[in-house]
Amino acid sequence: MLRTITIGSCVSVQGILVGHTADGKVMIRVDERTFVGEPVAPAKAIVSRAS
Repeated sequence: MLRTITIGSCVSVQGILVGHTADGKVMIRVDERTFVGEPVAPAKAIVSRAS
């Protein structure tokens, strides 16, 4: 499954989900490297009503 994490305040990384750590962070793999960071929440859909 493809996941996106944030590392620090400005860097986002997207890769294949490897696992979760005990403190709630997510591990992902990109090529040969594994990154650990905070998961990015999925965007909520905006529903508009036509009047």
